Formats: sequence, C-alpha cells, structure tokens
Amino acid sequence: MNDSFADLHTHTTASDGTQPPADNVRLAAEAGLAAVAITDHDTVSGVAEAVAAGAKYGVQVVAGVEISTVAGGQDIHVLGYGLNIEDEMFLSRLEELRETRERRNELILAKLAELGMPLTMTEVKAETATLKRGDDTIGRPHIAAAMQRRGYVATVSEAFDRFLAKGAAAYASVPRIAPETAIAWIREAGGAPVLAHPGLYDDDELVERLAGQGLAGIEAFHADHSPDEERKYAELAGRCGLLVTAGSDFHGFRDGVPFHAPLGSKRVSAAIIQQLMERRGRDSQ
Repeated sequence: MNDSFADLHTHTTASDGTQPPADNVRLAAEAGLAAVAITDHDTVSGVAEAVAAGAKYGVQVVAGVEISTVAGGQDIHVLGYGLNIEDEMFLSRLEELRETRERRNELILAKLAELGMPLTMTEVKAETATLKRGDDTIGRPHIAAAMQRRGYVATVSEAFDRFLAKGAAAYASVPRIAPETAIAWIREAGGAPVLAHPGLYDDDELVERLAGQGLAGIEAFHADHSPDEERKYAELAGRCGLLVTAGSDFHGFRDGVPFHAPLGSKRVSAAIIQQLMERRGRDSQ
C-alpha cells in the first residue's frame, strides 16, 4: 500500500454532495486510488453504502465525518477518521449538530423571503430526492439548487456568490460547538481528528493552538490551498508531530463541473491511513 494513494476528503448525497456514496467509490477506483474517505458534514449515514461499494470495486473505504464548528466567528471544520459509526453517543451528538443546521436553514429561508425570493423547506427537500436515510444532512447547496429551480438565480454558484456565502445577503449563522469539542467527540468515538483545510481560516495562530489539542493530523494538501500554503501546513504538521493528510473536498458535479475539485486530484500515500488508525481515540482500543 506504500505505493498507492488515498483521497481523504469527499462528500456525497448524505450531505451536500451530488453523487451517492457508491459513486464516490467508483470514481476513486477510476482515478486509480487504493482508498477513499467518506467525510460528509455532521453525518456518517453514507459510510455503509460506500463500504459495500468498496468491496465491489476493490477500494478501501475509510469511515469519516466533517464536523462544523466555530472559533472567533470563523467556521472551522474538523475531520474524523476510523470512527465507530454505531457509537450511540456520537450519533446523538451529530443529530444535535444537524438540528442546529436546520435552524440555520430556516433563518436563510426567512432572509430570502425578505429579499423577495420565497422558498419553502418542502421545495428545498425536493432537491434531496437521492437521499434515503433520515440522518442525511440538508444544507446550503440544496437551498441553492431550489433557488435555481425557481429561477431566482441562473446557477448554484450564483446563489452562493450573491446570497448564501459568508457575508452575502441571505447568509445566516447560529451558535456552534468549538473545534476543541469536535476533537474530543471524535476521539471519544474512537476516531482520529484532523484539521480540515487550514488555509481557508486566515488564522494560523488558531491552527497552531488546535495542533496541541488532540489532533492527529492537518489536511495540508487541499484543493483550495496554494502551493505555498501546502508547504506551510505540511511544515507546521511536522513541527507539531502531526500527520499530513490530503483531500480533494469533492462534492460531486455542479453544472457538469467537479466541485470543489475532481475526486483524487489531491492525494496522499495510503500508508497514512494505518498511521491515522494508530492515533485514534479511546473507543478504538
């Protein structure tokens, strides 16, 4: 496995991706990957389907999650790998996070209505026709798709740029847990926590502080990082004794184009997976 590669950050229809979990595994196989992680937002509901597909395509599937947190008014995402996806406490905590996301969605719809673009939650949920599980996550991409269907915007990208991105007209935020809490939850569920795409936070002091809070690694190689940022965070990981991971942050296809990046476009040696498993939290022992 030392000569093979893994993409450790991908999303599916279980959250805000456009492809079913099995499709991500198929795409990983087509990209020549040995392994792929399913890291949906605040849910692990797509993992089982992906694991079954992994057996079919000969691809190792890493059970993962991406937890949404806030620090200093900034969204901070923490990835978890090798979790016990049947841990009842962890599943309950993820459900609480999804309920928080639902409150945020309702605030966004209220703002859109004030802007003359009314949408109902029923319309938003109609954009999730591929969802099959009750613990899938509904988020801004589904709202954006409903806006496009209504003709309020021409594309999903326009919906984000003009209305849904941070600082845009219909953006809304609600209280979220701190990243330290997410790190602790992941470890308590037997997983290895990794800080996602640190270059997006514009807060290296926070990154360095979190590096000492139980992290197993830093996602230095990411589709939204510049080469300089990739080098910087790989070096930071080395100084802190943390593993270096990589992920495309693939969210499927929007308007026929891969979003954020093609699956497998950011990859790391699959040997890192075993190293992550060796740094998991207490429930893995």
